Amino acid sequence: MIAVWMLTWKELIRKKVTLMTLLLTVLFWIVFYFVTQSVGNSVSHTESGIISLDQLIDRFRGSAILLWIGFFFATFATGFLAIFSSVGAVSGEAEHGVLQSVLARPIPRTHWYLGRWFGFVTFCLAYAVLLFASILLLVAYATGVHPDWSAMGWGLVLFIIPVLLMVTLTMFASCWLAPLGNGVAMVLLFGMGWVGTMLDRVTAAGMFASDETTKTSDTMEIVSGLIRLLIPTDALQQRMLSDLFQVKDLGESFSSRDSLGYFSIVNPPSDVFLYYTAIYFVVFLVGGMLVIRRKDF
Repeated sequence: MIAVWMLTWKELIRKKVTLMTLLLTVLFWIVFYFVTQSVGNSVSHTESGIISLDQLIDRFRGSAILLWIGFFFATFATGFLAIFSSVGAVSGEAEHGVLQSVLARPIPRTHWYLGRWFGFVTFCLAYAVLLFASILLLVAYATGVHPDWSAMGWGLVLFIIPVLLMVTLTMFASCWLAPLGNGVAMVLLFGMGWVGTMLDRVTAAGMFASDETTKTSDTMEIVSGLIRLLIPTDALQQRMLSDLFQVKDLGESFSSRDSLGYFSIVNPPSDVFLYYTAIYFVVFLVGGMLVIRRKDF
């Protein structure tokens, strides 16, 4: 299994998707650096070094918006890397005849499957951790608002869970779908999670608050809830941002929904949803191993 793991890393390093991801990430760092510097220069500064509560809230608001923008890019970058790195994990190998030669050797199919899974996951997680740390450091340097490092560990866990989910789902679907069809299906599924969050924003904005449109609002909430159950990735990002933006010392002086506008956090999932996500993950991981054991290539 470890040998398959290492071979997967070598394969990913040579892939063009990795090169394109790194190039776009460098471009994002350059653009994001200038954006953070612009926002950092616009926040209130005092020569005496004494900051009022309003100035503190102003700095935190700028920091929160920058983090929202940074993690918005980071979520799509890590999601697409997870999808396109593992899109042909099973069907692609079978089409090229590689899988048949590998499985003919005395190696259990589940060990091969787990070796590939660990290879994809660890590679994508290394990129996710780098991106997570870089966004925090750029925002802290520009705005002077240093995050609560004690909460960063939990925030990182919530940030990387979608990577585990997308690799697991993509490999599971790869047992049946060709690489092209699998990639299209996973991208649409991943984007559907973002659509569910947008429905929550529309509902929270009160656009369907009148008596005549109550049913429409209820329907949108049901659809949004079903989307979250189908693909929990974007809901986990909302939970991560909600935990990162929580400032108890400011009390009622700061409200995410009122102060951040479009960048507000709506309906972050509860702890029960996290338990559901864990079950969701285990079901598809075990399901993929069961399929690979019985599937005829």
